[in-house]
This record gives sequence, C-alpha cells and structure tokens, in this order.
Amino acid sequence: MSETRRFKPRVLIVDDDEDLRELLREQVEAAGRFEARCVSGAGAALEALAEEPFDVVLTDLRMPGTSGTELCREIVATRPDVPVVIMTAFGSMTAAVDAIRAGAYDFLTKPFEPERLEHTLDRAVEDSALREEVRRLRRDRDGPGYGAMVGTSPPMERLYGVIDRVGPSEASILVHGESGTGKELVARALHSRSRRSAGPFVAINCAAMPEHLIESELFGHERGAFTDARVARQGLMREAEGGTLFLDEIGDLSLTLQPKLLRALQERVIRPVGGDREVPVNCRVIAATHRDLRGAVEDGSFRTDLFYRLNVITVEVPPLRDRGDDILLLTDHFLDEVAAREGRAPPRLTEEVARRLTAYAWPGNVRELHNCVERCVALAGDGPLALAHLPEEVRQAAPSPAGAASEPEVVKALAPLADVERRHILRVLEAVEGNKSQAARVLGIDRKTLHARLARYGE
Repeated sequence: MSETRRFKPRVLIVDDDEDLRELLREQVEAAGRFEARCVSGAGAALEALAEEPFDVVLTDLRMPGTSGTELCREIVATRPDVPVVIMTAFGSMTAAVDAIRAGAYDFLTKPFEPERLEHTLDRAVEDSALREEVRRLRRDRDGPGYGAMVGTSPPMERLYGVIDRVGPSEASILVHGESGTGKELVARALHSRSRRSAGPFVAINCAAMPEHLIESELFGHERGAFTDARVARQGLMREAEGGTLFLDEIGDLSLTLQPKLLRALQERVIRPVGGDREVPVNCRVIAATHRDLRGAVEDGSFRTDLFYRLNVITVEVPPLRDRGDDILLLTDHFLDEVAAREGRAPPRLTEEVARRLTAYAWPGNVRELHNCVERCVALAGDGPLALAHLPEEVRQAAPSPAGAASEPEVVKALAPLADVERRHILRVLEAVEGNKSQAARVLGIDRKTLHARLARYGE
C-alpha cells in the first residue's frame, strides 16, 4: 500500500442481497486494512459517492433496475478517480468484456476466495493512487491544462480523469457537449491516450457535408461511380486504418446513411460507392454531438441500434459557464496565442474586463471566448484591454458586487443545499417541458438518479 495514505481505504459495496452485502463487508474488513459501507442498489451508490469519499466500488452485476455495468459507466463518467470492481455468479467471457468496456477495473466471478478479493481491492486502490500521481506530475510539467485543453476547474479535472480511464479502451465513445466546448480536442486527447496513438486521427463533420457526399467521404468510391468520380478514392474509414475516426455532429447524419455506418461498425467492413466487394477496416470510432441523442431515438430521427453501438461510453464536456476561473485562464492563453500570431506583445487584462468576462454566460462556449479575444486584440492596439473593446453582450454582463457574499443580509438569505438542488431540478424540468431524459442529460445524472431525487423531494 502507498505510504502516503493516512487512513484506511474505503470500499463501497453495492448488492441487492442484504445477507451477501454483510458477508462481503466482513470479508473486506477482516484483515483490518479496509473500511466498508454497504448500499442496496445503483441509485443509493451514486448518492453515497456524491456524499462521501470512497477509494473503490465493489458492485454486483445483476441487480434490479440499473445493472452493475450501467452503474460502472455512470461512475466512470462522473467519478473517474474511483475504480470499479464488478462481481457476478454468472461468469462468462461476454459479461467480462462488457464490464471492461464499461470501464471496470476488474471482474470477479463468485465464489471467490477472500484473499483474491483483498488482492484485487489492493491493486485497484494502488492503481488509482498511481493515476492521480501521474495526473499531478503531468499538471506540474504541462501547466494548467491537459494536452491542448486549458483549465484546472473541478469539471475539467473530472474530464481529464475520464479521458485517462477510457482512452486506452477499444470501446466506441460518444463525446457529448454544447457547441463550442471543444469536443474535437477531447477526441484528440482520447486518441493520444489510446493504443492507437501512433496511427492517424481522421475527422469529419457530418453536419458540414452534403448528404450525397458523406457516403463517398466515409466509405470511398470506385472510379466512375458517379459524375466527377474520375479516380477511385479509399475513404476516411480506410484513411484512419490503425488509428481513430472522429465523427463530429453524428446526430446530423441522415437516416439513409445510419444503417450503413452501423454495419461498418459491427462487421468492420465497408463497400465503396460503386464497388462490388467489401473491404475490411480497422479503426476506432469516436463520435460527438451537441444533440440529445436519446431524445432523437425517441422521436425516430436516430436509430436505436446505432445509438447503442456508438454510446458504449459517454464522455461529457462541461460548458464554459460551469468552469469558473478557467475563463480567465483561457483568456490569457488566447491573448498570448493571438498576439503571437500578430507579432506583438499580448495586451494587459484589466480587472474590470476580467470581471465582465467571468460574469458573462458564454452560450457559444470556448469558441465564442476565442472570437471575443481576437476582437479585443484587434481593437486594443498597443494598450490594455478596455470595456469598449468587448462585444456589447459581454460588456453588459453584470458582475456580482465585490464583497456582497459576505454581507449579513445575503448570508441570511442563503438556502440549504437540498433546497437549491430541488429548485434547480424543477427549473430544468420546466425548461425541457417535463422530458426526464433530457432533464437528466442537462443535470449530468441518469434517469434513475433523477427519479430518486424527485421521490426524495416528494415530486
């Protein structure tokens, strides 16, 4: 065990059978090296993880409602620093592969010896500590960011942890986030952490290309397949051989092409346009969208089978408004970048401009901030940035009065966290007209957790 740990590692045991939970607790705590807490299902597990620190989760595979595999995916997305060990009495290669694809650290088949359980937990805790140390060293070396991404806020730290965990996997990944959040940067970071990092990274924006050309771009075409096809082309899936194919804005792919892409992903073969033979392909696919694909499945604009093929692991990219001081870190980064391109010193960022930048909601996210900085550098000349250089909407953003948070009347008006959470959930539900799937997506939780929260509040 790491000598830097002052306390016993904590294990969260998840099993719907009370007797088995208690037996597992006894086995985990028998050697005196771990502390354990037991919960009965996935919803209770997610609530416990939100309330208390745990070093590892030990969960049963088959449980009523949310399975251990689904719980594992949720933990990987929201708490990538916590390794998950899945156990089952129905051991099979398929179940083990599904567990590992979901991001599980290990898979145990019941019955297992207490020594094996203890050894597995030991390795999971040590591996988690090692990953955290690697992340710390990388931050110290590379500065406030991760690869091409800049930011040190808690949402971004969680994102970096997810990338570290799922990057080496061969599973398909769906990157979800608002427009302008940097989904392609996330895809490139996943590629760089994968076993395919030495291979090519090939990207296509499915929304930016006419429908009649996308099939040819993806799968290639034979000479003479259509007008202007004067030479054969191998297509992007073959160009990404041994590497990663990034399908940006996959939610805009037409229903005509969706079954062809599904077959290519399932069978790992493609048929070029105008061709009479199938060609094998070997690339990992990472897709991205700003749309609610579950909602698109429900309204029939996106195929269910393709959604589940692409959505083995979901990586959520936080909007800029949730990233706090990252706004100023990114502003400094873009000021240096734009000024260097212009061959001049970066203009100074004044306190008043900084306050307006952090007060603005940035609906266009990082892309909008970059455009704002380009405008400011062009207008500022050799002087500091002034309010007049900001776009009107940013200039009118109202900063919080300095010191207001410490005033007694404001403190008295503060609400308990549970009340704030309840009001926020109800506001989100109202905004999406009661669509619980969409509300859960906006809130960053799964539907079962949302139902549990609503039940707790009597809604």
